[in-house]
Amino acid sequence: MLSLITSALRALPALALMAGLSATAAHAQTAEGYWQGVQKAGALRCGAAVAPPYVMRDPATGEYTGFFADLCKEFADVLKVKPEFVDTTWDNIVAGLQAGKWDLSLALNRTPARAMAVQFSIPAMEYQISLAYNKNNPKIAAGVASVADIDKAGVTLAVMSGTAQDKAISAAVKNATIMRLPGNDETRLAVTSKRADILVDASDTNQLFTQSNPDWAVALNPTPALAKQGVAFGLPHQLSAADVEVINIFLEERVATGHVDELIRKAVDEVLKGAK
Repeated sequence: MLSLITSALRALPALALMAGLSATAAHAQTAEGYWQGVQKAGALRCGAAVAPPYVMRDPATGEYTGFFADLCKEFADVLKVKPEFVDTTWDNIVAGLQAGKWDLSLALNRTPARAMAVQFSIPAMEYQISLAYNKNNPKIAAGVASVADIDKAGVTLAVMSGTAQDKAISAAVKNATIMRLPGNDETRLAVTSKRADILVDASDTNQLFTQSNPDWAVALNPTPALAKQGVAFGLPHQLSAADVEVINIFLEERVATGHVDELIRKAVDEVLKGAK
C-alpha cells in the first residue's frame, strides 16, 4: 500500500503539468483574436486626422474620403463590419489608439518613438518631407538644396502640429521660426497669405499645393532628406502577431496589385478638383 501511495505522489507533478498543458491548449483554441472582437462589435473604428490626400473629411456631410479612408473601408469589408471614423488630431492620434478609442489609426508614419507606444502594419506607401514656398520670396535664395539653406532668422516655417513633419523639422532647425497650426488648410493659408515663408509637409501633399498654385509655388525635397518613412496603419500595442498578419496580408495584396496606387490617384484627383 505504501508503495502505491508513493508512486501516486510521484505521479502528481507530471499529472499537474499535463493538466496545465491541456488547459493552455484549450485556452489557445478558444482565445478570441482582436479582429474577431471587432466582428462581434460590428464596427471597425478608424482614428482619422485630416491630411489630404491621405484622409479628407467633407465639412458639410462629415463623409471621409482619401486613400487611407478607402483602405479602412475595404478592410472593414474584409471583416464584414461597418467602418466607423473617429475624428481626431495629429497630436492625439497615437494617444487615442493607446486609450482604445479606436481600433486602428490612419496614415501613421512609422517612427521608432511611435513604435514604442503602438504597433504598425506594413507600409501602404513611402513618405518623404518636402518644403513648398513662393519662388519669388526674397528670403529664399535660388538654388537652395538643404534645410540648412533655409534655417535662418526671419524665415517662418508652417507645419501641422503633432505630425511626423513637425517632429522632423523641429529637430533640424535652430534659427528659423516654426509656426505650428492645427490642420492642412491653416498651414497652406499661412504660406498663401505670406504669414509663413515655407510649408513643411509630405512631398505628395506639397505636390498638390504646387499644382494648385503653379504661377508661384515650388517644392524642394531637401538633401539630405528630412525624413523618409513608411506610412501605415497604427495598431494597438497588444495585438498578437497573428492579428498583425491579417492586416499585413490585406495591405500586401493591395500594394502588389497596384490597387493602392489607384486609390492614391483617385484621392489626388479629388483634391485637385476641389481646388479649382
